[in-house]
Amino acid sequence: MNNPLLEKFDTPFESAPFTKIKNEHYKPAFEEAIELAKKEIDEITNNPENPTFENTIEAMELSGEKLGQISSIFFNLNSAETNDEMQKIAQEVSPSLSEFGNDVRLNEKLFERVKAVYEQKDSFNLTDEQAYLLEKKYKGFSRNGANLNNEDKEKLRDIDKQLSMLSLQFGQNVLAETNNFQLVITDEKDLKGLPDYAIEQAKADAEEKNITGWVITLQAPSFIPFMQYAENRELREKLFKANGLKAYQDNEYNNEENVKKIVALRHQRAQILGYFTHADYILEERMAKTPKTVLDFLNDLLAKAKPFAEKEIEELSKFAKEIDHIDVLQRWDHAYYAEKLKQKKFSLSEEELKPYFQLENVTQGAFDVATKLFGITFKEINTIDKYNDEVTTYEVLDKHGNFLSLLYADFFPRSGKRPGAWMTSFREASNINGNSKRPHISIVCNFTKPTKDTPSLLTFQEVTTLFHEFGHALHGMLPNTVYESLAGTNVYWDFVELPSQFFENYCYEPEALKLFAKHYKTGEIIPQELIEKVKASASFMEGFQTLRQLSFGLLDMSYHGNNDNNLDNLQVFEKDIFKQTDLYPEVENSMMSTSFSHIFQGGYSSGYYSYKWAEVLDADAFAFFQETGIFNPETAQKFYKLLSSGGTIEPMKLYEEFRGNKPTPDALLKRAGLAN
Repeated sequence: MNNPLLEKFDTPFESAPFTKIKNEHYKPAFEEAIELAKKEIDEITNNPENPTFENTIEAMELSGEKLGQISSIFFNLNSAETNDEMQKIAQEVSPSLSEFGNDVRLNEKLFERVKAVYEQKDSFNLTDEQAYLLEKKYKGFSRNGANLNNEDKEKLRDIDKQLSMLSLQFGQNVLAETNNFQLVITDEKDLKGLPDYAIEQAKADAEEKNITGWVITLQAPSFIPFMQYAENRELREKLFKANGLKAYQDNEYNNEENVKKIVALRHQRAQILGYFTHADYILEERMAKTPKTVLDFLNDLLAKAKPFAEKEIEELSKFAKEIDHIDVLQRWDHAYYAEKLKQKKFSLSEEELKPYFQLENVTQGAFDVATKLFGITFKEINTIDKYNDEVTTYEVLDKHGNFLSLLYADFFPRSGKRPGAWMTSFREASNINGNSKRPHISIVCNFTKPTKDTPSLLTFQEVTTLFHEFGHALHGMLPNTVYESLAGTNVYWDFVELPSQFFENYCYEPEALKLFAKHYKTGEIIPQELIEKVKASASFMEGFQTLRQLSFGLLDMSYHGNNDNNLDNLQVFEKDIFKQTDLYPEVENSMMSTSFSHIFQGGYSSGYYSYKWAEVLDADAFAFFQETGIFNPETAQKFYKLLSSGGTIEPMKLYEEFRGNKPTPDALLKRAGLAN
């Protein structure tokens, strides 16, 4: 059988031949690619020549290319375009991949070669990037068990295999629970308050499922407008509680045991490797360095934000009582009354804004901001194979017209796509021995779909989400690095959110908004009056939103930063952590942990704090642009250097090169309205 995954991609830019790839190709491709990668590692290990940077470190960097290519295609599609068969394949191949990874990391002979190069590094005349790569490779071995005895190495192998399976199962359960719930509405009066676009979407979802009436789901473009606008309080409560029950019900998709096992195994792994907790292990390779630094950071922000949040909820409660006689404001009331209060205070509603944010215009706006800053351009092309017809593909060129990257944009919810929004890559950048490979980057979101009568119109939150993921994409598309493992977003986890959150700032700037915020019917640019309202409302409920983010960071650190947790009852454990940030009555039989994909499926364990950490960086960085001009070419060139350097320089050093000094939280507190 010809297997397109194992052949050279004879396609434009060597892009993935998605339409040729069938499910039956994956498993044999993985098996052959693992064998090929093993041979490449054996050649390095058994090389009779003395270890050098080129024949050991660089050779390792070049090994496993085919396996990496297949893995990126399969696991990206398993998130964006999955099905039962793919999920089964993921369960089958993950243990083999975990085992191969450990075969490399625990290979004593290979580590001896790496160690020999590391100990002689001063004699090799290495570039700064080569020295950084050597440091990373050496640490990769020492931090992952190379110095362990054989018994502990076997324990580590078993733990890693279990963790890879549990993480997959966790994600599959969340996706199943998200897809399985639907709120069917048959009485039109239950739609009261919903804007036309949300009603149209609910009708389209019903038609897609052959249901009479309207369907509300747990997908963000359906869930959020209903919680924000639906006047029927009982249905808001029902939807809210359904969301809180994701993977926490008495069925096959319950994630409680998965959470307990993942936390316990991560802790065991850290202890075997000589660390006090999983957080100590993870944070050693982060800007924050220690759990104490993270907790001090989170608790300091909590102390500053909580008084503001309490005042916000007090005001909201009075407002809800005043207009609707609500005696006790509940969690399912928050978005609804916050939207109404926002309208009252700023004469601004999402419904008023949405006509100015047609998806195609916002996408082009993100491109235009990048063009004004860095001179790069984006050209839609139709010669690139896609994994779904909804995907749009772009060729990205630098200011001299040279090819920089491919960009895939996948914007709408599907049953095979996990919730949320993310940036990923099908190929990373590298330039070893003059063999330049440019990246293939993808943005995946779950935005409001177009209907028969209306194009996709984004909420302002969706606008900032698109800019956020585009910031990540730029980080991935602009590398000027030699080695793939140091390119793009391969940076410390608490630094990776800087470019994404930095780009969100442009959504509030009149000079940027005028590039893309145009009424979808009239073409009229968003009025200055509306822009002022957007800016004025930017810090609305920011105290509450800050507390919400801090609660997730504290929960993450509680799971991973302690070695004496009692996890017999996850709900009790979670509620205890949330006590310090909760401003609403407790909801019985509700759980966040069982669908906390960031830390139990994604890569954010002991790292959720990084969103707030990076907010300090992004606010400080954008303050620099505001001082010099938000499209100032000299400042933009400095930021381009930061983006294009990837992980070749220590993040704080890189930031200081850009800014001229270390960041302070002052700009963040001022922007968020949390400074007196």
